[in-house]
Amino acid sequence: MRPLLSAELRARLSEDAARSDPADVPHREALAALRTSGLLGTAVAARHGGAGGDAAAVNHVVEEIAAVDPSVAIIAFQHFAVSARIAEWGTEEQQQRWLPRMAEGSCLAASAWSETGAGAAKRNLASRGERLPDGRWRLDGAKTFTTGAGIADMYLVLVQTGRPAVTPQGYGAGGQTFFLVEAGTPGLVADLGLDLAGMRGSATGLLALDGCVVADTDRLGPAGGAASVIAGVRESGASLGAVSVGIAQAAFDLAVRHAEGHGLLKLPTVRHRLVELATRLEAARAVVARAGARTSADPGMTTLHSKLYASVAAEDICLEVARMLGSAGYREGSPIGRLLADARGIAFMGPTNDLCRDLVAAAWTR
Repeated sequence: MRPLLSAELRARLSEDAARSDPADVPHREALAALRTSGLLGTAVAARHGGAGGDAAAVNHVVEEIAAVDPSVAIIAFQHFAVSARIAEWGTEEQQQRWLPRMAEGSCLAASAWSETGAGAAKRNLASRGERLPDGRWRLDGAKTFTTGAGIADMYLVLVQTGRPAVTPQGYGAGGQTFFLVEAGTPGLVADLGLDLAGMRGSATGLLALDGCVVADTDRLGPAGGAASVIAGVRESGASLGAVSVGIAQAAFDLAVRHAEGHGLLKLPTVRHRLVELATRLEAARAVVARAGARTSADPGMTTLHSKLYASVAAEDICLEVARMLGSAGYREGSPIGRLLADARGIAFMGPTNDLCRDLVAAAWTR
């Protein structure tokens, strides 16, 4: 596929990824370049001003961004995921309100599902939504590991609104509901208090809901039916494995440049090591592409496999490249060190790798 990142966006993202100072959010210039790039409309239908891209297009964009700046790639992936959920479950009013703005980049979206004690499967939520006498909802609680906290213009928030009940999908529970909450709504407060080892520029932090009141028209999908919305996420074919492939590509490029710069490509052993890494990289890219194409008998299962394989492969590739670089890769703040930390982070992003394994294994016992 042809490259999608403009020279300006690539330059801004490169500067953002290469900065030496620890950061919680992307540089303002990098975020502005992403918003004006047109790429945020990849998963939005043409009738709402987007590109009408499918999961394969989303995976392609995310991989390209991740090869330059993995933190921003995660922000973009979450934005795409929210736009897809609105397209699938949103009312006509919600689609008209949000999707054109998301396509043009004036509305950056984020997901707020996780919270302390909920577990990877999001079955034990402490955050609550109470329907008020006038039909509105009051949201209370705290969400954690929210990527895009403080920089997003809208959050897809998951709360418990009814009696909890385990659902057969293995992710989420009965009685949970999604709400689209605009940044600036009273009672919604973002806090970048998390000190992550990787994805340092992804604005991943906390989101507090303290008497946050929203209209019933801000509810996405049926009340108490969030588990059905969640179940369809992996069926789309959009895969976090695309982020891993981009990270692995960046690590491989580092190894090639190092070998060229030190005259090592004339050594058969070095060439063979690079070929092995390139082969594993292409295998990861292929399984992510298969997920995006949705050509398998069970697209959801393929998406789970793609995330598992690509995330493990990326971590292994980064580690092998670090060994190849030797002392050059062992310095604090080295590019390969940052890439390795980012690669490790994908395993903990939802669904986590352990949850992916549980979901795959569950299919064998049906």
